[in-house]
Amino acid sequence: MKPRGRPLSFDRDAALEQAMHVFWERGYEAASISDLTHAMGITPPSLYTAFGDKAHLFMEAIERYNAGPGGFGQRALDEEPTARGAIERLLNEAADELTQDCHPLGCMMMCAVAAEHIQAAMVKRRALGLASIQSRIQRGIDEGELPSGTDAGALANFYATIYQGMSMQAKDGASRESLRASVEMAMRSWPVAAEKRNATASAR
Repeated sequence: MKPRGRPLSFDRDAALEQAMHVFWERGYEAASISDLTHAMGITPPSLYTAFGDKAHLFMEAIERYNAGPGGFGQRALDEEPTARGAIERLLNEAADELTQDCHPLGCMMMCAVAAEHIQAAMVKRRALGLASIQSRIQRGIDEGELPSGTDAGALANFYATIYQGMSMQAKDGASRESLRASVEMAMRSWPVAAEKRNATASAR
């Protein structure tokens, strides 16, 4: 929601950044208006004028997260020339990002939310992320990188589950090295086209 009336007396973008960190660390319900306004350096009336309400502020914070710290996943899917490279890069960069000490640990998209309407919105957003992974895997199947019988949906779910587990472990204090070791193990389950398996076997 865009602010109306006279210009704001504070930096809206900087305030949103601070709100994102509060929600990321505490979750939606646990982040009180007092917590938010204290971190943002504004008053409650200013929050409501600039963002509408707590729910709208949270959803804007999610958008900011996805465009910033959480944007590594989509970049990996868009930029890597192979599906395997995209998934491996996504998970390895997740291991780095989820354990950064310059912001809360874990993934903001996995933060605690009990409010039904907010939870529904989060489910939809996570579903979009899963769909992007599935689409990239399906492209790999279509291009012959993966076996033709590969179930793109099941494989996408598998790696999304790995990512979610990494996020939880990061929240609990797992190291970057530990998460990267999990990525290495997970990538051993990547399907290989029959021609590539045969070529590998012949080279041994």
